[in-house]
Amino acid sequence: MSSMRTILTSTAMIAVLGVGYGMWSVISPGEERRREMIKNLPESNPMRMEETRQRNAMVMQVLKEAAETNDNLARGYGGPAK
Repeated sequence: MSSMRTILTSTAMIAVLGVGYGMWSVISPGEERRREMIKNLPESNPMRMEETRQRNAMVMQVLKEAAETNDNLARGYGGPAK
């Protein structure tokens, strides 16, 4: 009886994995659709990509300046903590 339960459990697990893989292959986009999606991403536009780089550089600069100061910026607009 124990071997029969093991066989049924193993078969059920393999069936669940097969159904999961089948659903994944049906849901995932094809190669043509994937290329179309990549082509339409905002980052594919060079001007938009440069704007993103500049914004990231400014954010990093602000973080660097905040890390170098001793002021507690969370309590107000700077200055010594009271």
